[in-house]
Amino acid sequence: MGKYRKKPVVIDAVQWTGNNADNIGALAAVSNETPFKQEGGWLHIHTLEGIMTASPGDWIITGVKGEFYPCKPDIFVATY
Repeated sequence: MGKYRKKPVVIDAVQWTGNNADNIGALAAVSNETPFKQEGGWLHIHTLEGIMTASPGDWIITGVKGEFYPCKPDIFVATY
């Protein structure tokens, strides 16, 4: 047991508004696949853990391996 410090990592992120699919698409432009599917104001994201759903206000973040995942606004502010 011990204390550990998270490594500083620079990420790319876009806040999902519910209607800014173009911005989200630009985030994924570096990927050869389409990891997102918009359905109404929701955004379904193919993550390493399966499909996760982002609601308006959530941040869409690229991980250290180029994967994408949603992050709630309060967690984003506390972490980044």
